[in-house]
Amino acid sequence: MKNLLSALNRVHEDESGHIDVGLASLVAGIGGVVLGVGAASDSDAVAIAGGVVLGLGILVGGFLRHRTIDYDIYARLEKLEKK
Repeated sequence: MKNLLSALNRVHEDESGHIDVGLASLVAGIGGVVLGVGAASDSDAVAIAGGVVLGLGILVGGFLRHRTIDYDIYARLEKLEKK
């Protein structure tokens, strides 16, 4: 378990691996699957819940991408431009 946590920590701190964005995409994918299952089984509540989870996963993924990746890139560019 300790090895798994240290591996996840390395991925999180590495610039090439953005685990926050990946987790939001995973949640959106799960929401899409639940939406499909709910639609196939004619279960309105499951389909609506899956659609809500899918939508939130997409929105949160975009927000986290901007916050964790784009914000750092913009800060580096401003530092280079000496603003």
